[in-house]
Amino acid sequence: MKPDLFQAPDYYNLDDLLSDEHKMVRDATREFVKREVSPIIEEAAQKAEFPKQLINGLAEIGAFGPYIPEEYGGAGLDQISYGLIMQEIERGDSGIRSTASVQSSLVMYPIFKYGTEEQKKKFLPKLASGEMIGCFGLTEPDHGSNPGGMTTNFKDKGDHYLLNGAKMWISNSPFADIAIVWAKNEEGRIHGLIVERGMEGFSTPETHNKWSLRASATGELIFDNVKVPKENLMPNKTGLGAPLGCLDSARYGIAWGAIGAAMDCYDTALRYAKEREQFGVPIAAKQLQQKKLAEMITEITKAQLMAWRLGTLRNEGKATSAQISMAKRNNVEMAIKIAREARQVLGGMGITGEYSIMRHMMNLESVITYEGTHDIHLLITGLDITGHAAF
Repeated sequence: MKPDLFQAPDYYNLDDLLSDEHKMVRDATREFVKREVSPIIEEAAQKAEFPKQLINGLAEIGAFGPYIPEEYGGAGLDQISYGLIMQEIERGDSGIRSTASVQSSLVMYPIFKYGTEEQKKKFLPKLASGEMIGCFGLTEPDHGSNPGGMTTNFKDKGDHYLLNGAKMWISNSPFADIAIVWAKNEEGRIHGLIVERGMEGFSTPETHNKWSLRASATGELIFDNVKVPKENLMPNKTGLGAPLGCLDSARYGIAWGAIGAAMDCYDTALRYAKEREQFGVPIAAKQLQQKKLAEMITEITKAQLMAWRLGTLRNEGKATSAQISMAKRNNVEMAIKIAREARQVLGGMGITGEYSIMRHMMNLESVITYEGTHDIHLLITGLDITGHAAF
């Protein structure tokens, strides 16, 4: 087991833009990743197993709903703190960040924003503590980039709703205690329902044989005449805008998280280049390797500045969905390119589990697709600047 020697790059002294609280939150998460994630993550990825033993630690560092008010069990932190937590966790592994991101932005956020006071008190404290784990059901077998075409539906049966349909590519679903499920009522209007483990007709088969996010549990949600109590409907927002509001929060977290993966790849490549000798000198002395490393730190710095500015806008309530899309698309593309370049710096060693780069590269192939594909986010920017929808 190799020691975690990670040193975070900060070429533009961005720490000067952070408060003492921001740095304290980030450093606590960084220490958790070094102590608990790094020593076990390669084996978990090789075995394609989600390391459930991390759940309590993630809860303890405030990774579940960090911006949820303290009265509901959250840490009451701001958006930049949330982003920094996601950055540090994804520095460890994108799959572990997915678990925290889903729990925060796709489960706790909609209950907090759209749920009743009773739902908030019942679910949020247990989700914040890790006693309960949730998942988010929007994507369907035939409706990914077009979620409004969903066929999952529910009917009013008087004292309950009857839910039918299926969702797929659902992080956390195999072991989730609750699912936030988006479905159409009899008038075709989209609503959010809280479906609980144990409800008859509700099953969560796991998706196997993944080459990406191997340390994350992915599965389906199957609803076969599931009776959902009426008190489990979230009443405070309906329509497609409700799940998309959750995705804004999650995509924002990804914009930060991808920086963490890129930082880890860069730091690994830089250290290796300084130590690996060829032709009598470290390869870091060679122009082509310096070109790779210089471009990496430049792109990381640009992404850090974008994420920080977006976090400031989020704190002020000014960030738009299109701005979030731009940051998600840019930063994930940046990270995946850096992973590929860093792998080349390491040569053949770059494909082994002795280093994190290949695992990050495979994970980022999912991150670049989920919660809005790379192409769709580009078209969201296109719509925003032209006024014409191209999707």
